[in-house]
Amino acid sequence: MNFEISEAHVNTSPARSEPSRRFSVAPMMDWTDRHCRFFLRLLSKHALLYTEMVTTGALLNGDHERFLRHNEAEHPLALQLGGSVPLDLAMCARMAQDHGYDEVNLNVGCPSDRVQNNMIGACLMGHPQLVADCVKAMRDAVSIPVTVKHRIGINGRDSYEELCDFVGTVRDAGCTSFTVHARIAILEGLSPKENRDIPPLRYDVAARLKADFPELEIILNGGIKTLEACHEYLQTFDGVMLGREAYHNPYVMAEVDQQLFGSTAPVISRAEALAQLRPYIAAHIDAGGSMHHITRHVLGLGTGFPGARKFRQLLSVDIHKAKEPLVLLDQAAELLEGR
Repeated sequence: MNFEISEAHVNTSPARSEPSRRFSVAPMMDWTDRHCRFFLRLLSKHALLYTEMVTTGALLNGDHERFLRHNEAEHPLALQLGGSVPLDLAMCARMAQDHGYDEVNLNVGCPSDRVQNNMIGACLMGHPQLVADCVKAMRDAVSIPVTVKHRIGINGRDSYEELCDFVGTVRDAGCTSFTVHARIAILEGLSPKENRDIPPLRYDVAARLKADFPELEIILNGGIKTLEACHEYLQTFDGVMLGREAYHNPYVMAEVDQQLFGSTAPVISRAEALAQLRPYIAAHIDAGGSMHHITRHVLGLGTGFPGARKFRQLLSVDIHKAKEPLVLLDQAAELLEGR
């Protein structure tokens, strides 16, 4: 399929510097919204953060300002797009650039039935030339980096040769950075949750891919839980991406800057992180929002100490009954003192 973007959309802007992908937090639906990202940024200044996947239809036909809204403190920040129509993706990539995003990423990994029906996500691994056309269209439209996040295969197309065909075809369209979720996706019979657990992790396949495409930036994703593991995988890969662990146990990110980026800044404590989040929460409440919109992302901050259960109860159950929710936030903060 040949695709040509109209002259009016052709990018003529100077290229921006690449964000570091040495450590990143995965795009996760219903989790990595703007409130979650603001909170995670308090723990790490250098981690690359990704939005939830946003479909081209939502941006082109919906309230794109709502979907693209973010706080300047969230940078470095990447927008993940779901789509398969090159012109639509090019227009949405331009929106991302115009709204200040540092990168735009194409989702070629989501296995859900809903996105498959719209030719989005992992099913696109069966159409490497279409993905290449999409990447070329986006690269022609913007100066920010265009990257791809994908699986190591899909059922029916899961050989290493087919993986190399996919990566090579997309590389030839100009993509130089690939985030590899080191599992295949099974597109029939498994839920998205099961697709994150049942297909076995094959780090060896991702490592072979890096060896065979040494000129490409290959980021490892899938099953990584500790900074010790990050150090190990960074011996082979150009970067690591954490998903659920960064959400359920966010304090794992507090030492990322020191351990992975060589920062000399002191590690923020749990209590300090919640204290720095308080003005953001207060402003959200003053604007008519609910504290729960933000604190639902903070519950994992209490992981690993005796007061964790009370901490979670205060911020997930009690706040729905509280007339002064910030009082409960302060009570929760007291449980973190010295942690």
